Amino acid sequence: LLFNPMVNSTAPQLGRTFAALADPTRRAILERLAQGDTGVSELAEPFPVSLPAISRHLRVLEQAGLVVRERRGRTRRCRLVAGPMKEAADWIASYRIYWERQLDVLAGYLQELQAELQEEEPSP
Repeated sequence: LLFNPMVNSTAPQLGRTFAALADPTRRAILERLAQGDTGVSELAEPFPVSLPAISRHLRVLEQAGLVVRERRGRTRRCRLVAGPMKEAADWIASYRIYWERQLDVLAGYLQELQAELQEEEPSP
């Protein structure tokens, strides 16, 4: 059995992060926020959806800890919080290491098999 303590300690947060990132509109919102804080109305401009729909997307991103909305005067500004994405990237990286090891084992096996086949070939 494989045991990864990172999965057990971050499972709920990791699930919310991946669920939030699953939607292309939310990913596009995060891309825009990576360029700097933005008002909700500005965020909604390029999308063919209503302002309430953008607010629902922002709520999902907030619940995942990826966005913070702050009231500044009469406007609401949104700010990216990249920490949960780093945790998701770290989780994925741990599995990259696993698969690299598995591929190394496979490569070793194939080399052994190839060497055995070359030994069995009759000389011309």
